[in-house]
Amino acid sequence: MKRGFYTIMSAQFFSSLADNALFVAAVELLRAHGAPEWQRAALVPIFTVFYVLLAPLVGAFADALPKGQVMFVANAIKVVGCVMMLFGSHPLVAYAIVGLGAAAYSPAKYGILTELLPASQLVKANGWIEGLTIASIILGIVLGGQLVGHALSSHLLAFDFPLIDTGVDTPPEAAIATLIFIYVLAAWFNTRIPHTGVEMRPLRANVRHGLARNLFALLPDFWHCNARLWRDKLGQITLATTTLFWGASSNLKYIVLAWASLALGYNTAQASSLTGVVAIGTAVGAIVASMRMRLDVATRVIPLGIGMGLLVIGMNFISNLWVAIPFLILLGGLGGFLVVPMNALLQHRGHNLMGAGRSIAVQNFNENASILCLGVFYSVCTGLGFSAYWAITAFGLIVATFMWMIKRLHQRNLRKYPEEVEHLLAIARSDKHH
Repeated sequence: MKRGFYTIMSAQFFSSLADNALFVAAVELLRAHGAPEWQRAALVPIFTVFYVLLAPLVGAFADALPKGQVMFVANAIKVVGCVMMLFGSHPLVAYAIVGLGAAAYSPAKYGILTELLPASQLVKANGWIEGLTIASIILGIVLGGQLVGHALSSHLLAFDFPLIDTGVDTPPEAAIATLIFIYVLAAWFNTRIPHTGVEMRPLRANVRHGLARNLFALLPDFWHCNARLWRDKLGQITLATTTLFWGASSNLKYIVLAWASLALGYNTAQASSLTGVVAIGTAVGAIVASMRMRLDVATRVIPLGIGMGLLVIGMNFISNLWVAIPFLILLGGLGGFLVVPMNALLQHRGHNLMGAGRSIAVQNFNENASILCLGVFYSVCTGLGFSAYWAITAFGLIVATFMWMIKRLHQRNLRKYPEEVEHLLAIARSDKHH
């Protein structure tokens, strides 16, 4: 791997670490303020709002500037969201601003891989960056749980600046203040990312005069890219798979917290550790996939998604910690092994069809629309009084059913368009040697 790849991984690690720790801190902040449970569940979909709304803009923005600069600006936006949450803004509003930074960050984070590395290293690079991202999720959620826990928060609250009243008086506030420094560290790594030398694709000159005009001018281009990827016989399969995977798995981040509270009687700090257990399995699955899978055989992992959906339902029958741990590791492992090769093949097709930033923006739009819809669905169910057990069953059935439909669609493409699918696989097979 090129040296710049490790700088990208460092920047991604600390930014994702802070994102996930902030999620736990925001959950505890809402709990401390007596907010209803539906608001805590709504943290997951609210984070994705700007991913969906600004998808046409952030992809073109990522292609218009060096991606290290884009990532730096995105981290600065995340810091603004933290400061808002710290000083009185509603946690849902402030977390949405952090999501805005994440929306701008993602096309640059993944798009730079296709600029920096050859196609032959994309699966391996995705495996490592996904594995590192999952590691940051594990450590971030655990860190967030520890920061709001009594043992660590008591020390943080005891620290104060002389003659300055910071207004930080509760464990969640102390956690949020600490996370600002982690975002700043991530921003420093962003400044060290090398320029890849790839030619930028500037925003059209006649739309440089405002966000609204940019959005309206870029919408036709974005929807064209979106339709083009969905029409592609491999692009549609990989996009559907990753869209469903992230929609379900991102909402499971909160569902596991709710399930641990209900089935095991855990508080936020304890339950956050079990969410990290799922992430451990995902990291292992991602790393194994990066070593054993290739672009031209990526679609062979689709049946794992069906098994993953059925395993989710099995959570309802677990009430013992020592049964839960290996079960959650297996669940995460299937997801990690599924998403890495499919994500790499999607990036490869998108980069060839329309450019890295635009293809990642299309991917983010679809995946986060899925997170948003499923998250709103879960929040509404919670507001209506349905239990976490019901939500887990619904999620498992949705994942298994739709993965089965994706498998059928791919089989249909192989029968109906064999030459086109084989041609696309041959391109991937050829590119991995260059």
